[in-house]
Amino acid sequence: MYDLVVVGAGPYGLSVAAHAAAAGLRLRVLGRPMASWRDHMPAGMLLTSEPWAASLSSPAGGHTLADYCAAHDLTAEHGVPLPLDTFTAYGSWFAERAVPQIDETTVTAVVPDGDDGFQVATDTGELIAARTVVLAVGLPPLAHRPWPLLDLPAALASHSSDHRDLSRFTGRHVTVIGSGQGALETATLLAEQGARAKVVARADRLRWNAPPQPLGRGRLRALRDPHSALGTGWPNWAWSQLPGAVRRLPAPTRVRLTETALGPAGAWWLRERFESAVPLLLHHRLRAAVPHGDGVRLHLTHTEGSTETLDTHHVVAATGFTPDVGRLRLLHPRVRTALRTVGGSRAPELSAGFESSWPGLFFAGLLTAPSFGPSMRFVHGAAFTAARVVRGVRRRLGDRPGTATIPRPAGAGTPAPAGGPAPDAPADEPAF
Repeated sequence: MYDLVVVGAGPYGLSVAAHAAAAGLRLRVLGRPMASWRDHMPAGMLLTSEPWAASLSSPAGGHTLADYCAAHDLTAEHGVPLPLDTFTAYGSWFAERAVPQIDETTVTAVVPDGDDGFQVATDTGELIAARTVVLAVGLPPLAHRPWPLLDLPAALASHSSDHRDLSRFTGRHVTVIGSGQGALETATLLAEQGARAKVVARADRLRWNAPPQPLGRGRLRALRDPHSALGTGWPNWAWSQLPGAVRRLPAPTRVRLTETALGPAGAWWLRERFESAVPLLLHHRLRAAVPHGDGVRLHLTHTEGSTETLDTHHVVAATGFTPDVGRLRLLHPRVRTALRTVGGSRAPELSAGFESSWPGLFFAGLLTAPSFGPSMRFVHGAAFTAARVVRGVRRRLGDRPGTATIPRPAGAGTPAPAGGPAPDAPADEPAF
């Protein structure tokens, strides 16, 4: 019987595991390190987060991206986008140093086991007994696909997260649906691979983020427009530094923040590459999609009511991800349907320690955004999450009859990052 099983080995899963190991929990970590980033993001992609906001979290504060770059004679500078391959290599380096052991297996089911925890099944046939489970499954299971594309075969329609190698579309006409960074960068990389890419979006215009301001600025200017891991400005600072305060907002407000804060926009460094290579069709909504010849015919509706068709070899939905717990098919239906959710959404309502209404079941990553706000959509949110998840797990273990609270090893504290938020709840705060 393990104290904790962490399902997923991306930035959130690895950060939680590092904190759990330092706290002395009996731990299993299941998943391939950085798999979502390695397998579900296109080669050549660059991160939108600044390098100083892209570190995973360990309790002592080490094993940062800057440490990795220094050890490998690399440079990560403010205002210079970080390559995807550098970040994924850093994640694996972090895992080797901060997480005791990772089993690169796929979890097929998480099933409640009476009042004594869970049974976690893997594709190797192993059944693992756990008192608590953290689901840090990453983005691919939460991919949002527009309903007109759902009945098309994979040869004709896909999601942007389905692709690592875009070179297979060389010479083909590919239509990308969406207006955010995922759509704009996917279309740009397609064009640079020799595809005839086009973007279709319902937006009235594209929005581009401004280049980051220098880190060193006058005091008055910094006060008016503070830096944060999510960009400059007081709203971004609040989302990045105060996720615990966000959790105390009314549920409808939190859901609205998840849906609207930091809305679709392209990175400043992508704009010139995109505008010189990709045609754009704005004010159009996808109404239907049907196979046609060796491709697919898209039926589009203009925002003013007119209609038109567009023939393409393939359509890529770069339409983001939805925090919907119902999509986690590895989670037993009895649990999925019983979980309390944030009003008006399908995301689990969580305690200050990231515990769901099902005792012992914790979440990390995008599914926690309707509880804790926009920072949970970024690597930056892993530091806040990891320390509080482990605190919540220890509290849950201590609540079980006959189970003593596991003592914290000397020197294994979980301080907040420099300049980060203070703990958002006292140690004895109830789950709900």
